[in-house]
Amino acid sequence: MPDALSGVLALDGLVWILGVTALAGVIYGFAGFGSALIFMPLATIWLEPAFAIAAFSLSAVVSLFTVVPRAWGVADKPATFTMIGAAFLSAPLGIYLLRVLDVDLIRTAVAGTVLGTLAALMAGWRYATRPGFAARAGVGAATGILGGLTGLMGPIVILFNLGAGNRADVMRANTLLFLTIITILVLPQMAFQGMLSVSALWLGVLMMPVYAIGTRCGQALFDPAYDVLYRRVAYGIIALAGVMGLPVWQ
Repeated sequence: MPDALSGVLALDGLVWILGVTALAGVIYGFAGFGSALIFMPLATIWLEPAFAIAAFSLSAVVSLFTVVPRAWGVADKPATFTMIGAAFLSAPLGIYLLRVLDVDLIRTAVAGTVLGTLAALMAGWRYATRPGFAARAGVGAATGILGGLTGLMGPIVILFNLGAGNRADVMRANTLLFLTIITILVLPQMAFQGMLSVSALWLGVLMMPVYAIGTRCGQALFDPAYDVLYRRVAYGIIALAGVMGLPVWQ
């Protein structure tokens, strides 16, 4: 047995990490986002953040086979891929800024933005017109930068999709497609930054089947008829992200 795999199997809290992975998968399969919001704050109890991000990003590749096929036929693909391209190009800048700027200041600004935007949405704010190419590219770029800074790309995208007033199934499909593909495209960037250690790869492999089962279960729970319930779940996850983003927890 490879030494790296032996080390992963001997990790303190491995069972809990796999349990959190399953829960994150259920949330992702149901809501179309939020998996990192669940996984990262809990997994980092036992893992270094960079290790956790790398392992989770690899395990999330299974979403290509568990939830993306159904989402593919529903999603607005031209709009979504515009955002993916912009996020991919801007993510390295976010990673660079994370290295040189004060992290607590950044986390406070991001959390405040998320919570403020959420409050506006809950008050009934919506876009007056359908967002165009420039708006989607801008949101994608902002998502890439903020995702590079915080490791959380979901809140900005879901806020944008919620604000656009799409149906629940389209909104969920767009977000699923965006988050799954951008996670895969960012993996080479993580490798270039030295974040994909052999041990992280092994943990990611162990997490894959657990995450796959979770996403399947979450997908089975989703019903487009429950649009109001979906939005409430989305609001709750966004609020959780904003609160967890505050530096008081660090």
